[in-house]
Amino acid sequence: MTAPSTYGLSTQARNLQWLLTDLVEEVPGVNSVAVVSSDGLLLLSSDPGGAAAENPARTKGPRGASADLATIVSGLGSLTTGAADLMDGGAVKQTMVAMEYGSVFVMAISDGSLLGVHATPDCDMSVVAYHMALFVGRAGHVLTPEVRSELRQSMEKTT
Repeated sequence: MTAPSTYGLSTQARNLQWLLTDLVEEVPGVNSVAVVSSDGLLLLSSDPGGAAAENPARTKGPRGASADLATIVSGLGSLTTGAADLMDGGAVKQTMVAMEYGSVFVMAISDGSLLGVHATPDCDMSVVAYHMALFVGRAGHVLTPEVRSELRQSMEKTT
């Protein structure tokens, strides 16, 4: 896990980090996960490491870098929200981009934050989406302004 040590963090922040780690470790095909605040700042990140080395065909795109995935998640969130506004489509719940060498999923969290997952091309998309929905359901009420601030500060210390 590339997120900072849980030492000194509140119970809520530690629980979110545990949920993120669980998502990566328990869902087959997940390469990395990021939670981005509504203003585009990385709050939580997980990277099991070695994903690029294990798949030599993966020559483009984020190499497990938290900042890369966070940027992509934030950009997709902004783009799809703008598209939904133009089409009077209401709130965007989930975005999925299928690529030759992987997939990116973005799901809205109730506080305006976004959960992003980068997965392998052969992942079971319905399983990934299901586990993302579980994370969103569990994390939505925990991501208070205080916890978001704590997580931001924690991420800043590690960079």
